[in-house]
Amino acid sequence: MKPFTVATALLGLVSTACATSGTSRIALPTEFKPPQVFKNANLVHIISLEKNFVKEQINVVIENIASDPQDEYYIPFTADQMARVGGLEVRDRKEANDGKFAVEAVDYDPLSDVQYYRVRLPSPLQPGGQQTLGISFYYLEAYRPLPASIAQDEAQFLAHDFSVYAPSSYVTLKQKTEIKAPSSNIPDYSTVSGNDESETFPQKIGSKLTYGPFGEKPAGASSPATVRVEFTNPVTHVSSLERDIEVSHWGGNVAFEERYTLHHRGANLTSLFNRVKWAQSQYFKPATSALKELRVPLQVGSVDPYFVDTIGNVSTSKFRSSKREAVLELKPRYPIFGGWKYPFTIGWNSNAANFLRRTATGGYVLKVPFFEGPKQNEGIEYKHIVLRVILPEGSENVKFYADLPEMSITESSIGVHKTFLDTTGRTLLTIKAHNMVDEFRDRDLIITYETPLAGTLRKPVVIFSSMLAVYVAAWLVGLVNVGFSTKK
Repeated sequence: MKPFTVATALLGLVSTACATSGTSRIALPTEFKPPQVFKNANLVHIISLEKNFVKEQINVVIENIASDPQDEYYIPFTADQMARVGGLEVRDRKEANDGKFAVEAVDYDPLSDVQYYRVRLPSPLQPGGQQTLGISFYYLEAYRPLPASIAQDEAQFLAHDFSVYAPSSYVTLKQKTEIKAPSSNIPDYSTVSGNDESETFPQKIGSKLTYGPFGEKPAGASSPATVRVEFTNPVTHVSSLERDIEVSHWGGNVAFEERYTLHHRGANLTSLFNRVKWAQSQYFKPATSALKELRVPLQVGSVDPYFVDTIGNVSTSKFRSSKREAVLELKPRYPIFGGWKYPFTIGWNSNAANFLRRTATGGYVLKVPFFEGPKQNEGIEYKHIVLRVILPEGSENVKFYADLPEMSITESSIGVHKTFLDTTGRTLLTIKAHNMVDEFRDRDLIITYETPLAGTLRKPVVIFSSMLAVYVAAWLVGLVNVGFSTKK
């Protein structure tokens, strides 16, 4: 089955995005507490600090201890974590190919420091039954540089605060927590006692710290801890990404433009930037926390790339294109150190045949990445993303499907975008998302829409009529005698 046929089938399950919609949330009473119908028989909590965002994976065997079937499992977060968590996905660890479980945010008491996500199991778990869940999510703005300021050639260290016990709304019989650092240089970390006083955690092996295993812990158990690691990479944070995709049927083209507001959230410099010292150091290519370049893989066949910032066109870029790849390599005007900001814009064009297909019923299916952007070894986090898809004039019955975690999309709407040579304006689909990381950079956005014949012909008819009117007006003006007659 072709990808676009699969895409069309998926869209049969998606409702029309015809009005503003918010993140999926469920309302519960203010005094709500998760019912104690489950227990965690065994739990493994993995915290990865290898990127400039924190990735957490919780693998847990849950057991139904109630007398009737249960299908609602709650995951707790603090209010601060709730604002920074993103990409939450839950799957069956033993049946990972069966797809993601439905996840919804719980809206019950905005003043409470504990908030919840509710996971709906695909089928109720019978009394005494067990199921293995794989819960994964990300934390943005998860580090603080320690020290907060460093010299231009000094190593950067980041501190991360976490809980030794995994967040849980249920009793946990057995658990352990693993910390994966970017290197074996971990100068500071919290220590805790084990199941008896003679036992101390963590155990350090290379770049990994292991806390536990621990015995039974009650619901909501927490043990604050901190780990400090060396991170010789930029901490790249995009506070705002505005991505425009403009589809042209007549031109057979899809135009992309992305506007970034990029921040480096690492350690600041203790003194002014020394360009001479920086140029000298580049001969030895030492490890540095400064952001020197960005690599943006594009779709094969992309053409006409450009790179501009607030000053103007940036010439320090390179575009490589072949039958197998298309890569835009960017070098900012200056190396970006901790605390610095760099707004810039990139854009390119691509043949519409790479993304657009005609359906058997006469409609169209557009399949594009939700966002692309730079691909860095250290990763990139995105706080806010605004995606605007400008469809041809007259497009209607617009539906979309985004292969993203449900809570990532905060709003969607359909409006009108007017530009030159338009009459009623082009159909505009706007989608807003938040708390994303570049591990989702190639997730698909699939849009179906219809363009009636009248809408398709409106623009050429308007252009033809306008040109005809100009010629007729010119002809009529030519008939006017503006000369002066001489009286005899």
